[in-house]
Amino acid sequence: MPEITLELTDQQAQLLDTIRRQQGLETMDQAAEWLIKQRMRGASLKLTGRNRALHAVGGPRK
Repeated sequence: MPEITLELTDQQAQLLDTIRRQQGLETMDQAAEWLIKQRMRGASLKLTGRNRALHAVGGPRK
């Protein structure tokens, strides 16, 4: 998967750090990934009316 580098403002970095602590994550990258997945789940639910599993293509299924 391609790596994406984001330039964050101080406010955005503070928000990601808050999410990181609330969710018990180790890094801000994990917090950003969690936030993106939450947004995608919400959009998927609105679009299809059902929850969808989100996992990397070709990744292990749990």
